[in-house]
Amino acid sequence: MLKLEPRPQLSRFWSYGSPILALLITVVIGMALFSALGKDPVRGLQVFFWEPIKNGYALGELMVKATPLLIIALGLAVCFRSNVWNIGAEGQFVFGAIAAGGVALMADKTTGQWIVAAILLAGILGGMVWAGIVALLRDKFNASEILVSLMLVYVATLLLGYMVYGPWKDPLGYNFPQTKTFEAVTQIPRLMKGSRVSIGLVIALLGAAALWVFLFRTRAGFAQQVGGLAPAAARYAGFSARRAIWIALLTSGGAAGLAGALEVAGPIGQLTPYVPAGYGFAAIIVAFVGRLHPVGMIFSAVLMSMFYIGGELAQSRLGLPKSLTGVFQGLLLFTLLACDTLIAYGIRRKAAPKPVAAPAGTSSLQASTPLTAPVTARATEGAL
Repeated sequence: MLKLEPRPQLSRFWSYGSPILALLITVVIGMALFSALGKDPVRGLQVFFWEPIKNGYALGELMVKATPLLIIALGLAVCFRSNVWNIGAEGQFVFGAIAAGGVALMADKTTGQWIVAAILLAGILGGMVWAGIVALLRDKFNASEILVSLMLVYVATLLLGYMVYGPWKDPLGYNFPQTKTFEAVTQIPRLMKGSRVSIGLVIALLGAAALWVFLFRTRAGFAQQVGGLAPAAARYAGFSARRAIWIALLTSGGAAGLAGALEVAGPIGQLTPYVPAGYGFAAIIVAFVGRLHPVGMIFSAVLMSMFYIGGELAQSRLGLPKSLTGVFQGLLLFTLLACDTLIAYGIRRKAAPKPVAAPAGTSSLQASTPLTAPVTARATEGAL
């Protein structure tokens, strides 16, 4: 029989190389999947890995997709390094978008450029409020942050639907469930003319740099990581577990809310039921593929945005369902977990234990329960 045994020492090379190996395995499985669907595998790979980078416009769209993924993943990295499992970043993204959209709807023709800062701040606060619910229930009642954060995703999505179907519905929108288009003054400033890339990309890169400083150059970041790796040692050192939970969840929620604000006041320009794009869930994969390191997450966010764009192109050019994006995301996560398991554990063949032969003249009942007779005999002697 086969058994997993912990390795005495982890390979430093494979600790960083396993995401690349996981990507290669994903590509191989993807080629087999394209062949099974009757499509040209080379053409399929071209749609996913070449079309998103073939020219300047395509690169711009790639950055538009990568920006929210990176921002959310940076916040999640703080949680995961603190051993706080925030699975509901999608809900914090949606609630941040709702809060930002509410501020954007207040703008009119006379509103100044200051509204952009107010929109972003509203998004951050909205995400923090939604994550704060999780932190409060975990802190006061020891509720599972996994279940609470995940269930709040559906609450936020339903709340968004209520607003766009009800109070915020555009009266001139031909009965479509959406708000009116935000005023031009609320538009997130773009980096260059003719491209949809906004200052959100700069914010994401600055956020990656800030996270690196926080994690590896500050005492607070060190306390967060120690609390995640060794809670007992953190308590002995005087680090507060409660503070770590609040810092991790509020940081993660604020980052997700910021991404939601950048999305609705940027590429979308209004609130619709389609604001939840799965970025909060995909950012979990981005965080782990990037090894919870700011630099690694930059590259993994670009890779994940390739999957998003590739799925859309596969639908329009190859006639494949858009759900292929989720298939590639799931394959990448599955292969990464498999590679990480083999890094930490080795597979050993363990021989099955041989049955012990019963002494000659022993009955089958005594052979199957050898301790029954002596114990019963001693109990009987004591009773007598």
